[in-house]
Amino acid sequence: MKIAVRKRKIGNIPVLEVVPEALIYEPLPLIIYYHGWQTSKELVLTQGRKLARANFRVILPDAANHGERKTALSEIPSLTFWQSIQTNLFEFAYLVDFFENLGLVNGQIAVGGVSMGGMTTCGLLCQHPEINAAACIMGSPSMINYRARIQTHAGAAGFFVPEDYAKLLGWMDAYDLQSQPEKLGQRPLLFWHGTQDEKIPYQDVADFVTANPDANLQFISREERHLVRGETMDQVTDFFVDALQ
Repeated sequence: MKIAVRKRKIGNIPVLEVVPEALIYEPLPLIIYYHGWQTSKELVLTQGRKLARANFRVILPDAANHGERKTALSEIPSLTFWQSIQTNLFEFAYLVDFFENLGLVNGQIAVGGVSMGGMTTCGLLCQHPEINAAACIMGSPSMINYRARIQTHAGAAGFFVPEDYAKLLGWMDAYDLQSQPEKLGQRPLLFWHGTQDEKIPYQDVADFVTANPDANLQFISREERHLVRGETMDQVTDFFVDALQ
């Protein structure tokens, strides 16, 4: 199967559209898949190709401050990180609307991502019931816990942290899946996380899965650090095939 990778700009959002060449103009399930912190859309292109081979239309955006939108990092801990996630949240519906208006979506919409992209994914599930399935790879369902962790560690390391740090990031209360798991409903959600992850705590995911036994969750853990292997990408693809087709 020949896969088309088209470099596009939707508004001011640089994306890669990855789709079977023979189905470019056909309505397909749409998957928006987000890259991680300080990487770019090209770093999830292998995952995009694997999904496209399963007859999905995959959109890989550059997050704000990343890739073609690269900017200097703020010296205030995590400011650029949270701005990037919030912009992903702002832009999601805009991207979906663009492809729906072209008649290229068959009614099935999914989202996924790695690390920062996984946190974006969990946040989107809180406010977008139109999402049919999602995959969070090395991310966290709890932005609030991660916010507190950064505040504690940055302060302990001597970095400047605003006293009203939590209030400045108050928007994330509405996008914290751990505190409102009912927003997930019975939509399929895949978590993949390494038990030795040094960047985003494994325990937040494990606790969420344990606390929500009736949710439609698939949890895969491996004795790995913050790393995505080919096997993981295949598992993500298989998950979306089962969930959407």
